Amino acid sequence: MRIGHTQQMRTGQQMRMVPRLIQSMEVLQLPAAELQERLAQELEKNVALEAKEPGFELELQRPESERPIAEPDAAAEGFERLRELERSYGEMMDGDGGRSRRGDGERDGKMEAMANTPSRGENLAERLLHDWRLADVAEELRAPGAAIIEALDADGLLDSTLESIREAHGGRWSEELMARALHAVQGALDPAGIAARDVRESLVLQVEAALGERDGTELDAAMRAAFEDARTLLASHWDDFLENRLPRIEQRAHLSLARIQAARDALRRLRLSPGRDVVDADTRPVLPDVVVEYDADQDRYVAALADGILPVLRVNPVYERMAKDGAVDAKTREFVGTNVKAAEWLIEALHHRRTTLMRVVEEVIARQRPWFDEGPEALRRLEMSEVAQSLGLSTGTVSRAVSGKWMQTPRGIVELRKFFTGGVETADGEGASWEAVRQMVKDVIDGEDRAHPLSDEAIAGRLKDRGVTIARRTVVKYREQLGIPSARHRKSHGT
Repeated sequence: MRIGHTQQMRTGQQMRMVPRLIQSMEVLQLPAAELQERLAQELEKNVALEAKEPGFELELQRPESERPIAEPDAAAEGFERLRELERSYGEMMDGDGGRSRRGDGERDGKMEAMANTPSRGENLAERLLHDWRLADVAEELRAPGAAIIEALDADGLLDSTLESIREAHGGRWSEELMARALHAVQGALDPAGIAARDVRESLVLQVEAALGERDGTELDAAMRAAFEDARTLLASHWDDFLENRLPRIEQRAHLSLARIQAARDALRRLRLSPGRDVVDADTRPVLPDVVVEYDADQDRYVAALADGILPVLRVNPVYERMAKDGAVDAKTREFVGTNVKAAEWLIEALHHRRTTLMRVVEEVIARQRPWFDEGPEALRRLEMSEVAQSLGLSTGTVSRAVSGKWMQTPRGIVELRKFFTGGVETADGEGASWEAVRQMVKDVIDGEDRAHPLSDEAIAGRLKDRGVTIARRTVVKYREQLGIPSARHRKSHGT
């Protein structure tokens, strides 16, 4: 075997994304709220970037030859700020820009961002454990009760067996003690229905709490009778109740249809997921990126960016001149120049975001005008590739422009991506979006006779009469997505 070294030349093409392009794509994709946080971080770490104050005179627009070098106070303040950054970014100025020290007294951008992040709220288990510690129960039940609480799912139901919980803790508690602990947790914690082993048991616990007026609500005679009948339905006729076989319940339970309907109405007041009421949902507020209003005089919809929460950025003139001043030492000039260039790139990326987003929005308004005029049923089929081709952009750019963005319209706040959807051909050749078809399915069901509800096949027939042809299984899919039960479960039995 022979080992040797050879030299070989090879030509080829390789595509690389420069940092400037990567930053532009990242900024384009950020919604207004996240962009606001990003800009706050950039202002914190970039010495050459600053927010323009209201009323700032645009003297920086003058030719560089006519600009004053700097007032002494401003220059002194600028150099003092630079010295402070030199202490914070010492290693970067020494040529090791990819690292940052985290010694005592050093500022760390990630740690600051984490410190400024709002603390998360209590989850379900933490909240219930806090209440459990204050509950008036036997001391021997506290530990197994806490283990049961920790095993609850997000709905507040116990999807693990008592035996599995007991084994997970080394079998330190007896089966009898675990059963007592479960009973104590169900009786001591609010809301009623917590720690039930299934939905049926949760409803039973809530009915018992209502009849015992545990929640402090006094029941009148009619409501008390309805809950008594509901307890009967849950105990002996659960399967028939789920399948809406009310005549069979009437025959077997010797209850009139009126009483069964009253019991069902009482059950509708209860919670299927009691744990969801204990903790607040961790949702972020929706801030629109674009506002669309109707101009009646010109009969058109006008769009404007809702970027009032974003700061207006500029490059600090002191550091801009310092980057070109040969009197400044090379390391400092290199550091400042890097920050000036980064600031200019960010400002350019923001301008690109504004112009691209507005172009996409205006194209969407033009193509989806029927939705703005008539509502969800008029939403047309629209692919991102169509908009991209019309604007001379790539499909990826259009996708980033609409990602996570919301539009405030006369019909409410709508996610911008909602306007891009597939669909079916219609008799008029315009094409209806899948969202519009879903709305049609809902409208047909809302208008049916509940005593004789429409089958999925009949719903498809009604849509065909409107010029939309879809299969029965598509009706089933959309009906389930809308949370609408089947015809048998929608049937309303006469009283």
